[in-house]
Amino acid sequence: MTQWHLDVNESRLERGKRALDQIDGEAGRNVISALADIAPDFATYVFEFPFGDIYSRPGLSVRDREIAAIASLAAMGNATPQLKVHIEAGLNVGLTREEITEILMQMAVYAGFPAALNGLFAAKEVFVAKRS
Repeated sequence: MTQWHLDVNESRLERGKRALDQIDGEAGRNVISALADIAPDFATYVFEFPFGDIYSRPGLSVRDREIAAIASLAAMGNATPQLKVHIEAGLNVGLTREEITEILMQMAVYAGFPAALNGLFAAKEVFVAKRS
């Protein structure tokens, strides 16, 4: 999976739903479901903006976008649930466990050891859950 084919007949919402499902799979569906009773409009925003607009742009592959997402979320240090979703998405789009581990180790240089450690522990949880 490299980039999305943009269909001019497809709405941002339709494109976003397709992209979220293909990239994040069950983890993405769980996020959307969790928003249903508190902020259903925000779920629409998640479909339309990040996935319908940004992930669908040319210029970077979906795999590259997931590398950026994993690195950014790990560096933030306060977004572990979202980091786990994107680690799973990274696996879904072809990143290996070793590549994800290296991305997170790289964060020690720029975001510090605590951010790298937290990211590695989040990855470990995702990897273990994917085995079961």
